[in-house]
Formats: sequence, structure tokens, C-alpha cells
Amino acid sequence: MKRSLAAVAAATLSLSLLAGCGGGSSSSDSDSVKIGVNYELSGNVATYGDASVKGVELAVEELNAAGGINGKPIEIVKYDTKSEPAEATTLATKLMTQDDVITVIGPATSGSFKATIPVANQNKIPVVSGSATAEDVTVSNGKVQEYAFRTCFSDSFQGTAMASFAAAQLGAKTAVIIKDTSSDYAKGLAENFAAKFQSEGGTIVSEEGYVAGDTDFQAILTRIKSQSFDAIYLPGYYNEVGLIIKQARELGITAPILGGDGYESPTLLQLGGASALNDVYYTNHYSPLDSDNAKVTDFIAAFKAKYNEEPSAFSALGYDTAYFVADAIERAGDQPTGESVKDAMASTVDFEGVTGTFSIDANHDPDKSALVIGLTNGVPTSAVPAA
Repeated sequence: MKRSLAAVAAATLSLSLLAGCGGGSSSSDSDSVKIGVNYELSGNVATYGDASVKGVELAVEELNAAGGINGKPIEIVKYDTKSEPAEATTLATKLMTQDDVITVIGPATSGSFKATIPVANQNKIPVVSGSATAEDVTVSNGKVQEYAFRTCFSDSFQGTAMASFAAAQLGAKTAVIIKDTSSDYAKGLAENFAAKFQSEGGTIVSEEGYVAGDTDFQAILTRIKSQSFDAIYLPGYYNEVGLIIKQARELGITAPILGGDGYESPTLLQLGGASALNDVYYTNHYSPLDSDNAKVTDFIAAFKAKYNEEPSAFSALGYDTAYFVADAIERAGDQPTGESVKDAMASTVDFEGVTGTFSIDANHDPDKSALVIGLTNGVPTSAVPAA
């Protein structure tokens, strides 16, 4: 299946995407393979959901152009969670109990994705996220979530990777942490960065906190400006991160600013401004700079042709996740069930995607690498493998 799916990406896009829409009627049509798409298309983190869904839809269009799955076209049933975990739960229930989907892709963020997992376990329908990085997404209280999978690395991985990058590549010995205390994502990255940085001989000079929705960070930045440090670790989402970086540079703070994949949004440039976004680095799943990788260049070309815009890492993750799901459904047989698709996902080995080649481990996580992206005037100009 890996070979056949790899060839699909190069196929001519000749068939239209079969797509449902939010609030659409349920169908039991056995002549199609129904996949739920449950993403944040409006609300605070809509940029992640929109980018992810564009990747999913491009992949499904390619798959359908090549004959679908086991000769059946893929039908998307798509809903908007409005960036609300409770809405994500409600829609996951609808997808599984009324829309008769075989699996659900999304949501993008850890909190909303975790909210759908009990529904998945109850209905025995697998859910997959391309970007839910929290530690307890796939393993909670020491127990593997049977019907939950992801195709991205975890917070612990990217937190420790950035700490190693800061120490080895930037020569940082001291660091300040500024984190979103209302976000499990930000707190997880901060905790793992600090542990790894200190284990390598570094010192955390101080830790500061803010809350999602804050817009004025002058008090925090004024406090740290009087301190001596080599780098700032600023895990969080683009909405606040862009403003913090802008205000830090305006105060004359020139130290490198480091973060996670939450930086991956065009809104970061809009909020921070090009002049502030220098000496900024973040861990990521994919780089458009990898011109030697045919899978990457073919994906970028197809994405631009369809949407007339550059794909983000979330688009690449959505694209890979759709192919991952299709691969599992095909391997699950002519009459797949949620349970057989779950088993096929768990047995995935050497899946080749735009964001890397991976196998699914015993915790339903992918064994894959990360990159550190460097910005110059807000534009990615470097991408190096994370240590």
C-alpha cells in the first residue's frame, strides 16, 4: 500500500473531491468510504484547522483521482468545531453515530482532540490527529488510548529537541522561559525544555507566565530585560507569541527567541512584524526548504496549484494524515470496520510522508524526527534536524 499511495501524489488531479459539509445529512451509502473531518475552522486557532483541512482535501482529491480505496471513492463529512472542545465532542459523536464514518481526522489542537477520544473508544471508531502534541493524547494515566492515534511528534520530543539545539547550536548557557499558563501545550513544552536544558548544564534564570488572550506583555518583558540570559524559550500559540516577540524587540531585547510548532502560522508575521522576527527559531514537522525531497516538492506544487498559496506544516500534516488513514483502511480489507482500521493503523511500518517516514509505536505515536526552523524577517531561511 505504501508504494501505491506514494504514486498517487504524482497522478493528474482529474476527479472532484467528494465532500460533505457541516450539518449535512447522514448517508449509509456503501459505495463510498466515509471519513469524518472534525477541525477548528473558526475561532481562536482556525488557522491550524483551515491549513490542516486543505491538506486533507488535497490528499483525498488525489486518492479519488487514482481510484479511491479498494475501488470506492472517499467521501468527506466535514464539520467546524469552532475551536471549542465541547463542540468537538458533540461533532465526533454525530460523525460516528449518525454519519457512519469509518474514522475521524482531527481536531488539530490537543485539548479538542482529547475531548473526542472517549467518544472514539465508546464507538470503536479511530480518531487521528496530525498535530495534537500533548503527552497524554495517546497514553493517559499509563494506559494507551485504544482508538486514538497521531502522526506528529509529542511535546516532550520537541521541548527536549529545542533545548539541545539551544545548547549545541546557539551555545546558550542561560535561558528565560515565558509560557502560556492556561495551555497544556505550552506548559508541556516548557517543562521538557527546562529539564533537558538543565541536564546539559544550562540554567533557567527565571520563568514568567501569561494567559491566552493577553495582549500587553510589557510588565513581563520589563522584568526579564534587567536579567542576563542567552535565549528566551517562548512556547505558545501564534496569537500571543507574535505580540510578545514584537514587544520584546521594541524594548531592545535582542536574545534569540525559541519556541514550538505553535509558531507555524502566517498570522505570526502579521502580529510580530518582519523586523522583529529575526533570530527566532521553532521546532517543526516539515520544511518547504527541502528541495531535494521529491515528495516535498511535489506536494508544494500540487498545493499551490489547488489553493494558490504556500502550504504550512499543518497542511503537510493534514495531507500525510489523510494518506495514513487511507493506507490503514485499504489494509483493513474489503469490509473494514472501526476495529480493523484501528488494528491496521497500529501495525503501520515505514509509512512515507511529506513530513517524514515513520512507523507507529506501541503508544500509537509515530517514530519520526523533527526540524528546527530559523526565521529571517519572518521568513523561514534555515531548517536543521533537531538534535
